[in-house]
Amino acid sequence: MRTTRRQFLSLAGGVTVIPIVTLRPVEATPAMLNSAIRNVVGEAPIRSGRIKLDIPPLVENGNTVPMTVSIASPMTATEYVKSIHVFNEKNPQPNIGSFYLTPASGRAQVSTRIRLADTQKVVAIARLSDDTFWQAAVDVVVTLAACTEEMN
Repeated sequence: MRTTRRQFLSLAGGVTVIPIVTLRPVEATPAMLNSAIRNVVGEAPIRSGRIKLDIPPLVENGNTVPMTVSIASPMTATEYVKSIHVFNEKNPQPNIGSFYLTPASGRAQVSTRIRLADTQKVVAIARLSDDTFWQAAVDVVVTLAACTEEMN
């Protein structure tokens, strides 16, 4: 017996499709932060100093937090900052952003506004042209959290 197009469509319309949903944590964890940092630096040691993370230690609204990262570097052809990576401890994703520089950038500094889901640690890591990594971290207290809208 041949199935007509109309019969096929009526049978196919009755099939229920069950989507496969993978759940991920609502916020990053310290382990996710460490993993994200290791994805950037590998096994290289991370030193403190040479980098300044300027972010308010207390913010009223986590939706727009000003942040500036600057590194003491002459930005010459032989000595410059290759990249700046910013991470957080509790946002839905641990990576805030990565910025890539060249000697033509003129100054090793980036400024932006970020969102913070909750009170947490923000970490900035700079990779220099000699492949050394430098780090600065700031604990930020957020009174009104961002990144927590629920989907309906």
